Amino acid sequence: MRRVIPVWANPRIGLLVVIVVLVAVFTALRPAFLDIDLTLVPMQSDLTVFVVVGLAQLAVLSLGHMNLAVGRMAAVSAFASGWAYDKLDVPLPVGLLIGLAVGALVGAAAGWTIAATGVNSFVVTLALDFALIGLVSLLYSTFSDGVAFHVAPAGLDILRGDTFADYCVGDLCGPPVPLVAPIGLVAAIAVGVFFRNSRLGREILMTGANIQAARLSGIPTNRRIIQAHMLSGLLAALAGFLLAVNNGAFSADIGGSFLLPSFLGPVLGGTLLAGGAVSVLGAVFGAALTEVIQTGLNLLQFEVEKFKIYIGIVLLVALSLDRLRHVLAERRSTVAPAAAGRPEPAEQREGAA
Repeated sequence: MRRVIPVWANPRIGLLVVIVVLVAVFTALRPAFLDIDLTLVPMQSDLTVFVVVGLAQLAVLSLGHMNLAVGRMAAVSAFASGWAYDKLDVPLPVGLLIGLAVGALVGAAAGWTIAATGVNSFVVTLALDFALIGLVSLLYSTFSDGVAFHVAPAGLDILRGDTFADYCVGDLCGPPVPLVAPIGLVAAIAVGVFFRNSRLGREILMTGANIQAARLSGIPTNRRIIQAHMLSGLLAALAGFLLAVNNGAFSADIGGSFLLPSFLGPVLGGTLLAGGAVSVLGAVFGAALTEVIQTGLNLLQFEVEKFKIYIGIVLLVALSLDRLRHVLAERRSTVAPAAAGRPEPAEQREGAA
């Protein structure tokens, strides 16, 4: 019989339970945790950024790769958008598209390097991260008066400060959800549909599961590697834009804290580091758990150093659980065929006789 992982072992259900418990605990300790203006609205804005950052990492984890330059891709893309707003006076959507194009281009360059040289993604993206640190600093010092573009194209302040509750039809007003939140929701749905329903997404997952088998099946694996990293760069650029909107400025330090959250969301949510399997819903829950912990500890006035220790412990536990899930998946794949084929050897011997 086929072995099925019990419900309690499902990482998404487990994350949801942990989130509910933590919300209850933090609310009991600090009732301000449920204050709409003080906590919930800012938390949703930050969560939107973390979700998109997690999706950027998930795009390459689907191959079993890593993108250690996800934060710097966001930074250089945010520079491109800020420069376009400041120097070219472009509308808000045009600046966003310019940033997304730059992010996709940088991601594609990383993917091409990995595919062409065969060098591990860890090494390539780590080198790219260091290169982009210097490039971003050079760009801001050359084209900006300081370390940021303090620009406000039409619609930026509205996107940053308004919620749907500010818009009413008669006595009926929207929920207290910031306007940036649907952007993260659309990104999550689009990535989920991409990997679940599109041929390109499925071929990327096949490449991550077994690159040799995918190549023998006729899948252009090098092209799929480039496209997965391009998607990662594009999503990193979107995360950088959203953070710039939340901060009200396109600055050189955008993306500096993206690396750890980019792994926490997908890994906590069940995406395998070995590649071949992703969970977009799990990545959303993982990002939500990270944001709940961060917000709760901030309200409890934990020191930054202690907070980093707790987050590090969470990541270590998540990586351990990821390895456990991988082992269980391997055992299922070997036990199920064996159980299904046990009566066959005797029949085969009789036929051969």
